[in-house]
Amino acid sequence: MRKDLFSQFCLLVAVVFWAAAFMDNRMATALFASNPTDVIEANFDVHPELKMTLFAEEQLLVNPTNIDIDHLGRVWVCEVLNYRHFRNTDATPRKEGDRILVLEDTDGDGTADKQTVFYQGTDIDSAHGVCVLGDRVIVSAGDKVQVLIDSDGDLKADKKEVLFSGIGGVQHDHGIHAFIFAPDGKLYFNFGNKGEQICDADGKPIIDMAGNEVASHRRPYHQGMVFRCNLDGSEFETLGWNFRNNWELAVDSFGQIWQSDNDDDGNRSTRINFVLPYGNYGYADQLTGAGWRTPRSNLESKTQRRHWHQNDPGVVPNLLDTGAGSPAGICMYEGDTLPTVFHNQMIHCDPGPGVVRSYPVTKQGAGFTANVVDIIKSKKGNANFRPSDVCVAPDGSLIVADWHDPGVGGHRMQDTGKGKLYRIAARSTGSNEKAKQAASGLSSPNQSTRFMTWQRLQESPEQSLNELETICASPNSRIRARALWAAGKLEIDPDQKIKWIERGLKDADADVRIAAVNLSFQIRTELGDQYLRMLPVEDPAPEVRRTILSGLRAAWPVSAAKLWVELAEQYDGSDRWYLEAVGIAADGHWDECFDAWLNEFPERAFEPYGQDIVWRSRSTRTPELLKQFVVSPYTDAEEVARLFRAFDFVEGSAAKSKEAIFTSLAFDDHGYKDAKKFAVLSEAISRLDASKFTSQQKSGLNDLIEQTRGTPTFIELIDKFSANGFYGDLMAIASSQMSSQSDLQMAADAMRVLVEKDGGTVSKKFINADESTRVALADALVNSGSRPADWLLGNVGKRTDLPADVRQYA
Repeated sequence: MRKDLFSQFCLLVAVVFWAAAFMDNRMATALFASNPTDVIEANFDVHPELKMTLFAEEQLLVNPTNIDIDHLGRVWVCEVLNYRHFRNTDATPRKEGDRILVLEDTDGDGTADKQTVFYQGTDIDSAHGVCVLGDRVIVSAGDKVQVLIDSDGDLKADKKEVLFSGIGGVQHDHGIHAFIFAPDGKLYFNFGNKGEQICDADGKPIIDMAGNEVASHRRPYHQGMVFRCNLDGSEFETLGWNFRNNWELAVDSFGQIWQSDNDDDGNRSTRINFVLPYGNYGYADQLTGAGWRTPRSNLESKTQRRHWHQNDPGVVPNLLDTGAGSPAGICMYEGDTLPTVFHNQMIHCDPGPGVVRSYPVTKQGAGFTANVVDIIKSKKGNANFRPSDVCVAPDGSLIVADWHDPGVGGHRMQDTGKGKLYRIAARSTGSNEKAKQAASGLSSPNQSTRFMTWQRLQESPEQSLNELETICASPNSRIRARALWAAGKLEIDPDQKIKWIERGLKDADADVRIAAVNLSFQIRTELGDQYLRMLPVEDPAPEVRRTILSGLRAAWPVSAAKLWVELAEQYDGSDRWYLEAVGIAADGHWDECFDAWLNEFPERAFEPYGQDIVWRSRSTRTPELLKQFVVSPYTDAEEVARLFRAFDFVEGSAAKSKEAIFTSLAFDDHGYKDAKKFAVLSEAISRLDASKFTSQQKSGLNDLIEQTRGTPTFIELIDKFSANGFYGDLMAIASSQMSSQSDLQMAADAMRVLVEKDGGTVSKKFINADESTRVALADALVNSGSRPADWLLGNVGKRTDLPADVRQYA
């Protein structure tokens, strides 16, 4: 009996300990589930017109990197446990691989209660994108984009196809990202600056529709890129480049692209971009590939602009700087159940500050301005909230994924056991009732629903026309645009398509006219020359003309130069967005465009707006015109740097005249005065080969260097021309500026130049200097970031004939 009682007691104790351990593991989850409203209010600031509820938590998912929502409201999740697992020393990799999950709310209470594993495998480890298109699911992971196919509808992948391969950045945050289906029936996607290249399913490099290999080698593409293609990967286009880490993109109903981009971490320069097709976005120097810290002419005064080369001709402006952050998922909210401020706006996740925002935009000329409206933001003490993605459900609500971690990316995660999904909806009862009657078909705010409708319409072209006529009568311009896209892509007679485009071009809403222009360019081969005659080159809306200009880049007909002149003549002299569109259209055809322009309007180049076009141009005639602007008495010293920066971008045969022009600007008497004289001399001489100078020109160079003493230009000129007569001055700058701590950057720059030009002298000076000078020189060497500096200090440290204190400090 006692033995039985003892056994029962032991069993009871075991059960108690097991229950305690279970409760400890589930405590946070149980607490959340017991009173989720209180927990959300304690941990988040929520927009006053919105409510936030828990949709799913750890019993159903962990570490969601990206999500999509299908036409039935099911949430598809990239569940990433093997994220850069070789860096997660405290985590055990999931041997079976990462998973694509499907979460469902089967009882309609607003909370997921069912999980299905659609696919699991090491080939999707660290997946960064999922896109659900009926029975086909596009997954972006590692060096591949794969299509997982559910042919029998059981929510299990039956077949796998490779869509794209050969992408760099395997398991890298800056690699391949999510795909989306756009209103034009095409796929849009992007990769960050570690994507590097993209190949077809067989590993062959892709040559895009512009005839360029899609690879990061500045011919012309480099860094992060934006792409468009058909559902099968054909008609591949590169739509934008020179981003750093453009994590995801959104396309609105008019065919316009929006995305965010991540700065060099820590520089408070993350940004939102409107992607003007075929534009360069300025992360690296377009000519050299150099980073933004490398000195250049016309340097921007603020880091936020300097970071993206915003003063360079040929760089599309940023829409909005958002400061410090780690921008991630983005979508376009084109529903009407959330409050009006969010209608037709970007919704964006930034896991760095733990915030989901909207960026309401306002048109400004051919571009936009934007502001920031927070949707949800984590409160102090809730630092692990890391919103990674946001999508629109069929009922018009938002689902937000929380990757949940103490850090953000960085190729490591510290919490492999957490992850949540939240639902964001309107507070008002009216909006909730409206959500229950959510729009369907092309009117739906949900992309997957619109895809299903698109496919159905395309299968029965003639029968679909009546339905599209009805849809196109909508008072909502975005729905009209979707109908226009669907009709234009039907397999119907080209004359019928022309009638649809003409209807779009007559629409009172300029954005619908933009959709019509975009459509006409996409189907131009079907329409023949008719599409050119329809282009509204005198449309009163500059954004419509901007769209025509960017479209001309990809479709350059015989008469395009004449069209370009008509459009360029409508530049207002201040709209940088429009100016960049003018440049994008002419790239590759500058001589043809310039000749047509100057032949018709020979004096235009000397008018203020014409000077801007010359500044942006790349024609054979550009250098001589820039020279005339430089020597003009109306050009001040500040404008000189801007004009010389434009010289840098004139290459090839057009650049042959530059050396003679720089020599003339530097050494001929053009009557410069004071500050302008110094500005012209420093800019012109720095672009010449000093080995070809006459003795008189060398004397002029030395005079110029002497005039720049005490400025960063002094160091730059000594570096550029190896002016050894001034090396002693560099030593003095490095020592004095470092000792006084007055300008550490100047000290580092002076030492970098000196150690690379004359390392032996630096070594001798370091060894023989007094203690305070030695300390200053050693610190300057370290700060210079130069390989010769590392080598010099290392060798000093190894020399046994030197005093111990010298060796130790080195």
